[in-house]
Amino acid sequence: MTGVALAEELLLLAYDDETGKATMPRISLDLGMAAAVLVELALAGRVAYADGSLVATDPTPVGEPILDGVLARIAADTPHTPSSWVQRLRHGLRDRILDDLVDRGVVRHVEETELGFIVVHRYPLADPSVEEDTRLRLAAALAGGEPPDERTAALATLVAVLRMEPALGLAGKAAVDARRRLEEIAGGAGFSGTVSLDDSLVRPSVALVITTLGQAVDAALGPRR
Repeated sequence: MTGVALAEELLLLAYDDETGKATMPRISLDLGMAAAVLVELALAGRVAYADGSLVATDPTPVGEPILDGVLARIAADTPHTPSSWVQRLRHGLRDRILDDLVDRGVVRHVEETELGFIVVHRYPLADPSVEEDTRLRLAAALAGGEPPDERTAALATLVAVLRMEPALGLAGKAAVDARRRLEEIAGGAGFSGTVSLDDSLVRPSVALVITTLGQAVDAALGPRR
């Protein structure tokens, strides 16, 4: 791990640095963070796809509280499909990750009241270094050249499925080109398309979570145009 979880990187990309508000539909962000946690655990060799379910193959903590909490939950529960886990984990996950980022000084928590009675929570950026690293890695991946490392490829895959090109500051043809490149990265890393369980336990596990995420996002937002 880089010290920053994939779900945290997604969240930082999805929130405006100045206003501290989400710039994408929260339902897709919540689904994406749940998928990101499962992807990270698969990459760490802690969970894998087996007999139609995503199961804990190694309950050893990875040293990140949110990931370890999910791992313990998967290990203690009956087996569930990747789709079931994505839906089960998305509830409340964003708040836990935001609280963790606040505690670490990455974002600030600002509570305001609008119209006299509506409580609004904002999370403007406090320490830009984490998000800067994320954006630099994605920019290098989009630029081509050497294939990105495994975690960056996983992040690029999640960004593509969640339709987060605008969060990268891209629109129009640039966004279309970026999406194409992100999808190329996903395929090249074995995180999308058909991947054999005989070749790898990690990649089909990740690919199935990504497929589940794509279906959930399409159901929530409608097919991508």
